[in-house]
Order: sequence, then C-alpha cells, then structure tokens
Amino acid sequence: MKKVSLIVFLSVLLISCRSKEVVTDSTSFSPVDYVNPLVGTLSKFTLSTGNTYPAIALPWGMNFWTPQTGDMGYGWTYCYTDDKIKGFKQTHQPSPWINDYGQFSLMPVTGAKKFLQNERGSWFSHKAETARPYYYSVYLADHDVKTEITPTERSAYFMFTFPESEDSYIVVDAFDNGSFIQIDEEHYTITGYTTKNSGGVPDNFRNYFVMKFDKPFVTAEVWSGDKIIEGKKEVKDNHVGAVLGFRTSKGEKIGVKVSSSFINEEQAWLNLEEIGSKDFNEVKGAARDAWNDVMNKVRVEGGTDEQLRTFYSCLYRSLLFPRKFYEIDKSGEPGGFTYFDVFLEAAQAGIKCYLWYGFMTLSVKEQLNAYILNGLRKNKIKGCACVELILEIIERNTIPCNPGILGSGILTANLSKDSNTILQDYSNLLVNMYQGAIYNGTNGTLYKEVIL
Repeated sequence: MKKVSLIVFLSVLLISCRSKEVVTDSTSFSPVDYVNPLVGTLSKFTLSTGNTYPAIALPWGMNFWTPQTGDMGYGWTYCYTDDKIKGFKQTHQPSPWINDYGQFSLMPVTGAKKFLQNERGSWFSHKAETARPYYYSVYLADHDVKTEITPTERSAYFMFTFPESEDSYIVVDAFDNGSFIQIDEEHYTITGYTTKNSGGVPDNFRNYFVMKFDKPFVTAEVWSGDKIIEGKKEVKDNHVGAVLGFRTSKGEKIGVKVSSSFINEEQAWLNLEEIGSKDFNEVKGAARDAWNDVMNKVRVEGGTDEQLRTFYSCLYRSLLFPRKFYEIDKSGEPGGFTYFDVFLEAAQAGIKCYLWYGFMTLSVKEQLNAYILNGLRKNKIKGCACVELILEIIERNTIPCNPGILGSGILTANLSKDSNTILQDYSNLLVNMYQGAIYNGTNGTLYKEVIL
C-alpha cells in the first residue's frame, strides 16, 4: 500500500503591535467602539475596495452574521451602495471569491406575505444603520421594522421591533441546493438544515439550525420554491423556508435566539445554550467585553481618532479568522471537526503526519500542549514527536510585539527515526542561527523545547 504524507496546518492569529505602553487605562478604554465593520464594503465584482462585509461576530467565532443586500449565493453579500436588504444571514464567508457555505437567513416583513428574496427586500439608509462587531441594527423602511443582532461564538440573538399590524411576519430562508425546515407551533421553535455551499465540502455536509421565538405564532407556514405548502409544517426540497405570522402592537419586540451546528440538531440546541436565559442586552454586553478583552492586548499610543478607527477596524478583521471550527459537546469537550482530528485519524491509519501550530503567549502554548497530549493519550497514539521553537521575548498573557508568531511547534506521527532526527537537527540549526538576532529593534533569539 502506497504511503501518503498528510500535512495539516493549525494556525493561531498573528497580531501586529508596538512595544510601547497603552496611554489609556485598559479597564475603561473600549477599542471595539473605534471599529467600523463597514470599511471595505464599497466593493463589487468589477471593483474592489476591500471585498468585506459587516461581520457581526465574536473574535474567531464559528458563526458570523451579516445583513444581506446581494442575491442568494452572490459573493458580494453586502455592498455599501445597495439600498435594499433582503435578509440577515448566518455566514462563514472568508472572501467573495471563495464565497460562502452553510448559510441561511431571517427577514421581518409586514403587510403582504412576501417570502421570495426580491419581493421581501426593504429599502434602508446608512443613517438608520449602526454597525459594531458586537451589535448591528437597521431600520427597514418598507416594513417599518427595526432589526437588531448581537452574537455569541456560535449563536445570535435577534430582536425585531414591529409596528402595529395584523400582518407581521418573520421569514426563514434555508437557501437552495437542498434544505429542510420544520415548525413546532407548541414550543415556538423552528428547526432545519441548509446544504448551501460553494464546493469543497464533504458529501454529507449540512448546517443544522434551530430558532427559539419568545412569542407564539398566529400563523405558521412552510414554503418551497415560490409556493406556500398548505397544511404542512415541514418540507424538504431544493429551496425551502417558513413564514411565521404575528399580530403586533406599535413598538412590540419579538426576540429570536438562533444557533446552528455542523454536527446535528441536538448539538445546535447545545450551542444555543451560549445564550441560555440571558436577555438581549446581556448578550450584547458580553460580546462587547469579549472584543475589548482581546483588543486591549494590543498596546498603542498617539494618533488621531481617525487613525485609531483605521487601526482598530483593521485589527477587527485580523481577529475574525481562523474561526473556531469546533463545537462543545455535553461533557464540555470540543467536538466535531478540527485539524487535530484529521491528524489523529490519519495517525491511527498509519499515515505519515505533520501538524504545525503557532501561539503568541505562554498561556496559549500551555493550553495547546495540554490539548495535544490529552488527544494523543485518549486516542492511544504512540510514536509521536513534538518540537517547539519559541522567541525569548514571549510573555505569559500579553503580546509585546510581532515579528511573526512568537512560538510554533511541529507534531509528527509515523515518521522514521531518520526523519525525526532531521527534525531535531533543523530545530537546533534554527536556534543557533537566530542567537542574538534583532528584528526592527526587537530581540529575535529563539529557544527550543521538546514536548515529545
């Protein structure tokens, strides 16, 4: 049998910073409020000024959320010059060229029961739009509805403020390419899955979504294609969704807690526990704190407000990826697919494996070491080697500067004795090469640790 070498990369964020101290008190300074998520959205297929969209998310969150002005499946999901919003979707898109996967959306409407994307869309103005990494709101003029969103790592809390109307609706769109939706009127819930993707996914790919409403439905119908399916509460077809009807008084709010899982519906409900019993403002406050906790690790001084907005808007983008592509199971352990899972599976099959990982602080290094060693032990993987090269300037919890990542490791399995010897020799060579090295005035000296 021909042996195959598998190289898997596990990356940790690179954060650019200076070595000078913050001039403001980090306990009161809120860098996230300098961020403008709309920067870079003045883009389209023919001209890019960033190719971004406003990602409402937590740092490295598994799921992002964004207003959708483009058609379903169009890579430029939000364009600043568009004047209509067609939905608010869960997204995982890294760029318009790569496009999206596992997406679905919600959209409030009033009056006529419009559920198709080009019929339900509403005019909006940037003057009535607020975009922060931890919060998004916009007024939908055609429906007289205010939409608000605040995220957790895998879930989101939606709040819709309706006018007085006998015909208020929330449309759920599971997108095309094969989808399923089910209504539970007794518990005010929606479940289903989307298979929408742009390629590069396994054959059994599904993103299972769950939604919990805080108000009972007056009407509840499913749709497929361009038709309402009378008398049914679930449907599976190429492109399906649901229309949920309410009677609302002026200013009445309807909250919807939404989550999803790439594993199964049960895990999606577990992921929704990130919100639990918290109200909208509690989730919003926790999201804001999460961004500030990460952003305050970067220490800057001087500069105008405009320069700070530019800096922190760029830092926000660098903190979105790589995403946490795993989910927490009932026992509190990471579940689902990770690059380490690929390594473990390949190692068990006798394949030669190399796993690269990086870290920026000693505390993260310790967490990664414990995670790796525990995984090898639980899966009874033997015969591995693991070597780390670390910059001497690394600190326990803060990031003093960034001439690259501050530490990295290589984990191997099923390599020959000679191959492992070469790994050790090259590690020693790099340590010797970088003795006394200086990069932009920063000490670049390395040291080596053998983990296995």
